[in-house]
Amino acid sequence: MESRPRLQRVLDALASSPAIVKTAMWDVVGWNKAAAAMLTDYATLPREQRNILRLMFSSEKGRSRNEDWESVARFVIGALRADVARAGAHGTDEATRLVEELSQSSTEFRKLWQDNEVVAHAEGVKRIRHPKAGMVHLEFSSFSVEGRPDLGMIVYNPVRDMDGEKIRDLMQERVAG
Repeated sequence: MESRPRLQRVLDALASSPAIVKTAMWDVVGWNKAAAAMLTDYATLPREQRNILRLMFSSEKGRSRNEDWESVARFVIGALRADVARAGAHGTDEATRLVEELSQSSTEFRKLWQDNEVVAHAEGVKRIRHPKAGMVHLEFSSFSVEGRPDLGMIVYNPVRDMDGEKIRDLMQERVAG
């Protein structure tokens, strides 16, 4: 599944605010240049690895970049439950396979999944430890995509001027590199 061209133009218009479009299973299907610079360059990953949960629970990069990994992981799993329910995907083969895969590969996922916590993820603050930019504080807002209950958009806005400068510097570095 790809992000629609119109949705991609919305992402691209958010020049220095990292933004992504994700499925109910948290597969990233659209992103902008700021997200590639600040979060992950999804274009460099095979499609099956463009999943936020897989990145969080199977790579050291996913752990080290989140200031409070356990809280973020708990939040993401609760939000996954809410997204799957909203999209009507609860109990589908795709959802079952993802949960089984993550439960087998990560004891942390399995433990948090068994808590059965459901979380709405409309907005909050995320602190990311970027290897080049250091700590960056971002406010995030989540949006449903009208007519597509299987898609959601997350926009991260810099909390402080210096956070915005760090994102712009990372983007410039990618263009120059």
